[in-house]
Amino acid sequence: MIEPALREGVIRIAHQAAAEILQVYEGAFDIERKDDRSPVTAADLAAHRCIVDGLARLTPAIPVLSEESAAGDIAERCQWARLWLVDPLDGTREFIKRNGEFTVNIALIESGVATWGVIQAPVTGALWHGGAGLGAFRREANGAERAVEVRAPATAPLRVAASRSHRDQRSTDFIARMGDTQPLGIGSSLKFCLIAEGGLDVYPRFGPTSEWDTAAGQAVLEGAGGGLYDPRGRPFRYNQRESLLNGGFVALGDTSLPWQDWAAV
Repeated sequence: MIEPALREGVIRIAHQAAAEILQVYEGAFDIERKDDRSPVTAADLAAHRCIVDGLARLTPAIPVLSEESAAGDIAERCQWARLWLVDPLDGTREFIKRNGEFTVNIALIESGVATWGVIQAPVTGALWHGGAGLGAFRREANGAERAVEVRAPATAPLRVAASRSHRDQRSTDFIARMGDTQPLGIGSSLKFCLIAEGGLDVYPRFGPTSEWDTAAGQAVLEGAGGGLYDPRGRPFRYNQRESLLNGGFVALGDTSLPWQDWAAV
């Protein structure tokens, strides 16, 4: 259980980070490249500082691991049983394209499990939050909130998420084996949110992602009744390995779907 005061405090921080992002989004901005050649902008860095500072004030005993964290913080993380896992701007490529499909992701990790998460969409103002056993909720920019749940049982045509900027061959083959499908291209962790509220059914991803890309989405999705699994059918876990890179995964609304048949090589 997450205390209401903590939940609302983190949601306020996500709102503040979204405002920082929009300030950059609405003007001209430069694009730099990190060591792995992935893009980074002033919006990524402003949102990072906003979230890290905000969480440090709200929960000083819980460390924060962000995509934009320094190498030293990343090296210390294996000692942390409890942490905040953050992607300050998920979908930087979508941000650069100015298509609105980017998010702020904040997840609480406890003993490797993403127990609760928040996903904020800066452009629309919509926010999703939830976790396994806690339910999942969509909150609009005006504060109106409703519970959301996955579409189960899922019936054909299955609505399958296809990444806007990252489409690997194995995911393409997976979708081809699904049969009657209705693909939808969308960026960032919005794919998890759409599955959580019943607008999508399946999101296969076998190309590279990092732990901060999936943690908040997994928490919200599990709160809505869905699941996120590795190719062996195990739920994703976090901060358990030397690498922060994820392996392949399949996100599902209806967890009874025969997804392992579709993943077969």
